[in-house]
Amino acid sequence: MILGLMQDVPLLTTNILTHAEVAHGRVEIVSRTVEGRVHRYDYAGLARRTRQLARALQGLGVKSGDRIASLAWNTHRHLELFYGVPGLGAVLNTVNPRLFDDQIVYVLEHAESTVLFYDRTFAPLVERLADRFTTVKTFVLLSDAEQHEPGAVGALNYETLIGAQSGEAFDWPRFDENAGAFLCYTSGTTGDPKGVLYSHRAVVIHGLAAGLASAFGLTAFDVVMPCSSLYHATAWGLPFIAPINGCKIVLPAEKMDGASLQELILCEGVTFTGGVPTIWTMYLDWLDQNGQGVGDLKRVIIGGSAVPRAMAESFKTKHGVQVLQIWGMTETCPLGVVATPTPSVTALGEDQVDEIIWTRQGRLQFGIELKVVDDDGKECPRDGETSGALMVRGPWVVKRYFRKDADAIDDGGWFDTGDIATLDEHGFMRITDRAKDVIKTGGEWISSIDLENIAVACPGVKIAAVVGIPHPKWEERPLLVIETHEGRTVTKEDVLGFLQGKIVKWWTPDDVVFAPVPLTATGKIDKKTLRKAWNEHLM
Repeated sequence: MILGLMQDVPLLTTNILTHAEVAHGRVEIVSRTVEGRVHRYDYAGLARRTRQLARALQGLGVKSGDRIASLAWNTHRHLELFYGVPGLGAVLNTVNPRLFDDQIVYVLEHAESTVLFYDRTFAPLVERLADRFTTVKTFVLLSDAEQHEPGAVGALNYETLIGAQSGEAFDWPRFDENAGAFLCYTSGTTGDPKGVLYSHRAVVIHGLAAGLASAFGLTAFDVVMPCSSLYHATAWGLPFIAPINGCKIVLPAEKMDGASLQELILCEGVTFTGGVPTIWTMYLDWLDQNGQGVGDLKRVIIGGSAVPRAMAESFKTKHGVQVLQIWGMTETCPLGVVATPTPSVTALGEDQVDEIIWTRQGRLQFGIELKVVDDDGKECPRDGETSGALMVRGPWVVKRYFRKDADAIDDGGWFDTGDIATLDEHGFMRITDRAKDVIKTGGEWISSIDLENIAVACPGVKIAAVVGIPHPKWEERPLLVIETHEGRTVTKEDVLGFLQGKIVKWWTPDDVVFAPVPLTATGKIDKKTLRKAWNEHLM
């Protein structure tokens, strides 16, 4: 082997910030705040305030390797933490506020976070749990100085803290690109949440790859509004993908209702946004109720769970918006695949393009390897029909969970995602179910995802959830739980009539019940809770 003779420059997140300041310094960043006002600055302003933050962190005694926690929404202050904390070699532990109290305590204690930054909306939560935090020594409230309330925890004020520091040139440290940058925890649906420690290298490479034309395809002409939470897998990497490509950023804080999103989309010229399906169900319903259009919006990325076909059709036919389905996990930093067309697919005709794009989670992207294996570990053919366990590996895929002794990968470096999927000849991957959610009935398999995607298109249905519950004869049978839009009346007969002819007869749910559908901390249907609640329903 002979080594190349190129510069050895580490891939660090501060490189992204520095680039954005120099190349796109005047590009705007617009943020709602939890106080209800709109904050505006640009990439140069972001860089200046991040330098102030870095100096403030040093004043608090933060050093390389320390874990610094955040309980915050999608705001400019949280974005500053995204660059200031890792920029010093420390690790930002983004805590999901939708977790249960015990899980929040577990995450902070397991991470051994020493400083906690939090939005004022989470002040009651912090006050309630503060006595259980043994490692957190400093609390910082992310609020305007004039509205600061230190509370029983004696919180410092963020604006006062950084306002005392200079925003002039700062000598960002250079260190190993494999150093930890973000500590993101899974939603803990099975046991305690697991920590995934993203490296600088993984975050930067992921940001470069996700912006490619085959993926998000962002340019400096785009206005990006992340509706995926900054605390969940770094908002799908958009805080890094957008500045790499010089995009204007719009941050909606905690307001994800239809009216609030519409105001930003129209007033700020949003062209690209993304979030879980429940957000867009509410947004589309609001548009229908109010008879409004979508302004300059061109593309919506949807992930977290499968995209209902009816949602994709509504965006396209009513509003001319392209839906890009994605799949990923906290363990994949998080992007795995994106459903964008290829020449071979386009040659099949528009209807077939829609069929493939809307029913597959996405296609292979450079940097991520996928394979599907059977129960014996043998790779399945890429025929779009044969399903098996989905395995993944790549430079932004987890190797080992934080503070675990054993690797989470096999001897070949493959990580088992827990999903059941197919791969086809065009390179597209389709999730047929989570391994634990497949319904086994009389020796046959029913995909809960496929059934949900059809049922949710029934008029008046907001969320459709399908779970397999015990049956005295067939082992398991599907139960369909429906949550309707507010003010809508839907009956069991309406739903079953809608399904007729769209599914094979033996897939027909044994019952349809109407109840609020519980969601996990990441906005997915909480099937564990549903199975427990309805376990005896068919017995």
